[in-house]
Amino acid sequence: MTCMGAEVQSIRVLLVDDHPTMLWGLERLIEGASPRMTVAGTASTFEDAQAWLVALVPDVVVLDMDLGGRSSLELLPVILERSGARVLVLTGGRDQALLDQAMLLGARGVLNKSAPAQQVLDAIEAVHRGEVWLDGKDLGRVFSQLVQGRGAPHNEHAAPDHARLTARERRIVGCVVEQSGGTSSAALADCLCIAEHTLRNHLSTIYQKLGVRNRLELYVYAVKHKLGSQ
Repeated sequence: MTCMGAEVQSIRVLLVDDHPTMLWGLERLIEGASPRMTVAGTASTFEDAQAWLVALVPDVVVLDMDLGGRSSLELLPVILERSGARVLVLTGGRDQALLDQAMLLGARGVLNKSAPAQQVLDAIEAVHRGEVWLDGKDLGRVFSQLVQGRGAPHNEHAAPDHARLTARERRIVGCVVEQSGGTSSAALADCLCIAEHTLRNHLSTIYQKLGVRNRLELYVYAVKHKLGSQ
């Protein structure tokens, strides 16, 4: 919650697209949404995008799926490793397998370039809040792939990973399930009556214990193992 009189902090957006016209249009769109968000910078190549990640410290990266014929799937892990930015993939293609892979690699949302202007702004804000931006049918398909991809444990008699969770960690997982995995970190922290940075620390430990990478995978794991009902 912003205190009265405090300056509203804009969402800093890095635009990565190799089409000058698309970049220009996105810049105008985001500038028109000021002060809610601002263009931190633009990039049209892999090299520029990597350089600006550290220099500009964006909150959200709007990433074109194809950069000069090179798949941006190669750039996704770099963005996640070098910055805390959340990624919204923007695509003109229809390759569902490729788009699903982007989500599995850590993107927070996928949006078609034909989407209305307001939907682009809504998606940026949702991703910034920590939510997942996908159509319902796409979300279900990604969940299915995550569940299938975990595979069977090496030792069927070994204790499950979630047996290592503390009571506090189980409560956090339960809240993630109750909120369908998509609520913001701030709202989740309020629900648990803890500070947001404390929540992040707990989530990092939970991810490590369960072998998951993000809240989307945590939600799928929890639903599969019925952790939210405990």
